[in-house]
Amino acid sequence: MTKTLHPARCLFLGSNGKLGLLLQRAWHAMPGPAPVWLARRGAPDFRWAPGEPLPPLPEVDSVIALWGCTGGTSAELAVNVDLVPQAVAVAEACGAKSILHFSSAAVYGPGVNLDETAPPAPANPYGASKLAMESAIRALPQTGVRHCALRLANVVGADSLAPALAPQAAPVTLDRFADGRGPLRSYIAPGDLARVLAALAALPPDALPALVNVAAPDPVRMEDLAHAAGRPVAWRDAPNSAHQCVTMDASQLEHLFPEMKFHRSAERFIADWRNPESLQ
Repeated sequence: MTKTLHPARCLFLGSNGKLGLLLQRAWHAMPGPAPVWLARRGAPDFRWAPGEPLPPLPEVDSVIALWGCTGGTSAELAVNVDLVPQAVAVAEACGAKSILHFSSAAVYGPGVNLDETAPPAPANPYGASKLAMESAIRALPQTGVRHCALRLANVVGADSLAPALAPQAAPVTLDRFADGRGPLRSYIAPGDLARVLAALAALPPDALPALVNVAAPDPVRMEDLAHAAGRPVAWRDAPNSAHQCVTMDASQLEHLFPEMKFHRSAERFIADWRNPESLQ
């Protein structure tokens, strides 16, 4: 099938979270239609919280559901399922043809080169809640809206390492394994994530996969990110329960967009996070 891509107008749900704020910066540096930012607080284009009447919304091509709960009790994490029909209601209100739902690599649990066919085995309640969210998406009635679940890797600047990369933070504490190196993880830069979202939103609905891993082609070592950010590393011996390599296979994404260039080095990841305009 030949994919015809036209710039798509997107509406973002949960745009005032850490990831949403990063994407606002990155999206501002890209050409194309201005997105619509929706959130319950802050200064988005529209303020709205689930359970409230929807405000009048402009027509868009795709809804991008960033929102959700990343920690807490099982009851609190259940909101990740509850938000699915809310995203559908927003899409119907603004005439969107697709919804990109943010899932997580956490649905896999630990593993190496995990692709979309790998059996999910979440190791924590967050991963389990995202897996339940994916099940809720699959159970939706077949309508004119196409759904795609994005199993997202770590995003530079929005993951657990990000606070330690700040200039005045304490040294970055990392596990050191038997080979003398630290954790190896799949990441994606904020600017690359923005470009991936724009490209997915522009696909014809029948070309949009139901599930796709979203990560840079090559994983990166966390100590390399720390060094690229100019931060010292404080090492500790890795416990027996720690996993040195937890990585995803992003081949499907590369096949969808073979001409897309991804950042691959820690230096480029950090540069993209700190100043997305500089890499356009």
